[in-house]
Amino acid sequence: MTTDAFLADCRARLAFDLLSNTWNPVVLWALRDGPRRPVDLRERIGGISSKVLTETLRRLQFNGLVDRLAGPDAPSRVTYQLTALGRTLLAPIDAIGAWAFEYGDEVMAAQKAACIPESQSPPSTC
Repeated sequence: MTTDAFLADCRARLAFDLLSNTWNPVVLWALRDGPRRPVDLRERIGGISSKVLTETLRRLQFNGLVDRLAGPDAPSRVTYQLTALGRTLLAPIDAIGAWAFEYGDEVMAAQKAACIPESQSPPSTC
């Protein structure tokens, strides 16, 4: 890897951009066990609006990570499933989840410590 590995046009940055969106990895993880209808995804994920779910699914489809399957019924019954490429992201998502499980308390403690007012005002994220 060169020192330019994280420049705007590099592949590593592309991967980080895909995983940095809040909902992308969540939706990919929710699809890991097979195809799901949007209503089932919303229920399984929780806390995501229909609009945001639709935008996320379209973005994942645009990037070749998810397939949209429309059934022959009228109105068509739409389901989404991971592509082979989308499945390749499950291991990195699982690794990030394991890291968060192991170190999440430390991160939250650091955030809490940073928000304790001293002589200066706390960071804007508190």
